[in-house]
Amino acid sequence: MIFNKDTAEKTAELLLQINAIKLNPENPFTWASGWKSPIYCDNRLILSFPSIRNYVRDEFAKNIEKQFGKPDVIAGVATGAIGVGILVAESLGLPFVYVRPEAKKHGRQNQVEGFLQKGQNVVVVEDLISTGNSSLMAVEALRNEGANIKGMAAIFTYGFNVAEENFKKANIDLYTLSNYENLLDLAVQKQYITEEQQSTLLEWNESPSTWGKEEE
Repeated sequence: MIFNKDTAEKTAELLLQINAIKLNPENPFTWASGWKSPIYCDNRLILSFPSIRNYVRDEFAKNIEKQFGKPDVIAGVATGAIGVGILVAESLGLPFVYVRPEAKKHGRQNQVEGFLQKGQNVVVVEDLISTGNSSLMAVEALRNEGANIKGMAAIFTYGFNVAEENFKKANIDLYTLSNYENLLDLAVQKQYITEEQQSTLLEWNESPSTWGKEEE
């Protein structure tokens, strides 16, 4: 995983400010997967704050070129990364496509929406990485269309070991604006959470699928 520490801290602070990331170890959230979690992340909120979405757009545009070289196409993963993906493509003056979770059942039955030619270099934009499974399914769909994937850029990652393994297996480099470790350090520093709460949040990150179950 590639990131810049200053960018990671600044992005984390902005996400906390607008409640895109909520930390609540005492009253955990339940994810769609059924996992109990002391953190909830909704990066789509960024789009509602012009100065923050502009910051995210500019950091993505700058670092995509730096890390992967300028691609031919930007691809957003539906639905969370469509908005920010378009902003990045516009900033770089590039075409944009997006990838559905699965092919449509009607019409042309597309999974990749937009104009994409075989052999084009693509950087995939994602809003959030948890296990990485859905993000890498989007990569597979693009590869099936003949795209050459240069890498993936995401706003935030939980930093799970399973995600790191999945990206390594898929041979995909991941750049993120921010990550879990930097988020927690900043949250303690800015007094969003206590050091005790930080310990709880770190415990969850070690074993998210089983955390909280013994308390039920």
